[in-house]
Amino acid sequence: MHEFELILTITGSLAAALLLGYVTQRLGLSPIVGYLLAGIAVGPFTPGFIANQEMAQQFAEIGVILLMFGIGLQFHFKELLDVRRVAIPGAICQSAVATVLGYLVARGLGWSWSAGLVFGLAISVASTVVLLRVLVDNNDLHTPTGHIAVGWLVVEDIFTVFLLVLLPMFFGAGKSDTGSVPIVLGLSLLKIALLATLTFFVGGRLIPWLLGHVAATRSRELFTLTVLVLALGIAVGSAKLFGVSMALGAFLAGMVVRQSEFSLRAASEALPMRDAFAVLFFVSVGMLFNPAHLVEAPGLVAATLAIILLGKPLAALGIVLALGYAPHVALSVAVALAQIGEFSFILATVGRGLGILEESASNTLVAASIVSISLNPLLYRLIHPMEKWARGSGLWRMLEARARHVIHKVAEGMIGHVPLSQDRAVVVGHGPTGRTVARLLKENGIAPIIIELNLDTVRELRAAGLPSIYGDASHRETLQEAGVEYAVALILTSAGMHGSEEVISLARELNPRLRVIARANYLRDIPALRRAGADAVFSGEGEVALNMTELILRQLGATSEQIDRERERMRSELFGGPVAMGPLVSIPDGPGADELDRTHGDSKPGQNSSDDDAKLDR
Repeated sequence: MHEFELILTITGSLAAALLLGYVTQRLGLSPIVGYLLAGIAVGPFTPGFIANQEMAQQFAEIGVILLMFGIGLQFHFKELLDVRRVAIPGAICQSAVATVLGYLVARGLGWSWSAGLVFGLAISVASTVVLLRVLVDNNDLHTPTGHIAVGWLVVEDIFTVFLLVLLPMFFGAGKSDTGSVPIVLGLSLLKIALLATLTFFVGGRLIPWLLGHVAATRSRELFTLTVLVLALGIAVGSAKLFGVSMALGAFLAGMVVRQSEFSLRAASEALPMRDAFAVLFFVSVGMLFNPAHLVEAPGLVAATLAIILLGKPLAALGIVLALGYAPHVALSVAVALAQIGEFSFILATVGRGLGILEESASNTLVAASIVSISLNPLLYRLIHPMEKWARGSGLWRMLEARARHVIHKVAEGMIGHVPLSQDRAVVVGHGPTGRTVARLLKENGIAPIIIELNLDTVRELRAAGLPSIYGDASHRETLQEAGVEYAVALILTSAGMHGSEEVISLARELNPRLRVIARANYLRDIPALRRAGADAVFSGEGEVALNMTELILRQLGATSEQIDRERERMRSELFGGPVAMGPLVSIPDGPGADELDRTHGDSKPGQNSSDDDAKLDR
């Protein structure tokens, strides 16, 4: 009977998660909302099937370990170092603000100081899963907004991992009095340092060696099993031998595997198991929620949502603006962080296990997470309408002017001198496609001027002698600084770039004679870019189709004239019109002249873009 109850709990929980996760996904919400709702549906507070809560929580513990292993596998310090000037102070200050606000709300309701502190910490941490999903869906992951938001959460994740280690030491069964706090803290730091040292120096040699030998067997099952054993084994060993949380051990194990050459394979083959257990974690959290709590404590839920949806975003907005960033970046980062998720639940679970938090706190956190995660994608889509409304105000113009001043000061001298007598082309983006286009233009006597949002890339380009501008091409001032009024062409090399239509329209307004070549992710995006004023639009989907068709026709014995005629017909159908625009300028003979001709319009299928290239740019 016990075994049947176990299978029934897993099957019922996963089935409910599948159904409600699919529904929320189709509604444009995060599947996490569906998983939490599934937990409520199979929980003890709703009618119908009731899963075994104790069993679900045991599986959820494995989910926590694998979640932390996955975070460690994706974490690297470069992300943090790139945006450390804003991410470190921003995450610390915003977390402090949210913690204090949560603490004050809890104390106002008569909770203990420890309960208020843990509750405040739980609502100060945003969900990495939700944040990445929102950024990817809006093509903002590889923008200043994405870099800052991800770096911000890296700091929060490190801080939360540290808290998971300290909470049991301060509030667990072996807690010490206030006078021994420095000793407890010192011992904790010593244990963490010893664990990290052994994990990185011993595990850093042993783990890659072990994975290498297992990979040599060419057994996918053995490799997956090895990764899971490493994650769970190091997590359990950390708790048993060093007295720290299993979450920290799993996080360190993920970081070690990431440094090896097997990180990509571990993520692609072993971590789907993590996703299944992570779903059970969210379901188990949902099972704790009593819907009657919304009626019993509506004030607590409302106050918590106010902190998450107003207090945290306003704190982040003020911090990012104070550091000199553009209002668009500040607003986007603030909205992206206006939610709570997996780490909030992990902290709440630890708090309940230590007897700090009551059931009311867990119910409040689950209710607030469901609402905030549901609203977050919708709020993020409102950023551009909000910007259009605010751009007419003097405050917005003043903040944009100050941000441009900061950017110009940082990037001073980064655009090289290009004689007005030389033909120039403005190239937006310097990914794989942008690099190739810039090289070919330069080889054929056209000076490329690069617009890039990655400051390190701009510095490298300037050091290599390429005129470069650090800025957003959707701003008129950036295009003017690049000299688009005097350019012969504007080339958008990044597929799926946010605001491409706006860039094209602005460039056309500044230079009606400009030739505009754009790149699209999908064929369905081409009409919008054409309407905005692009002369030619290329898509990886279309180029692959052309290449395949030409290959088939050649193998079937078609003549060159037939292939050329069919190619032109397909280009017209796929890309919304003829691609050939005529020569941009008089092209001198050079090592890349033929290749440049193809880039300008008379290209053969597959020469301009590919799906792999699109992925790299994105």
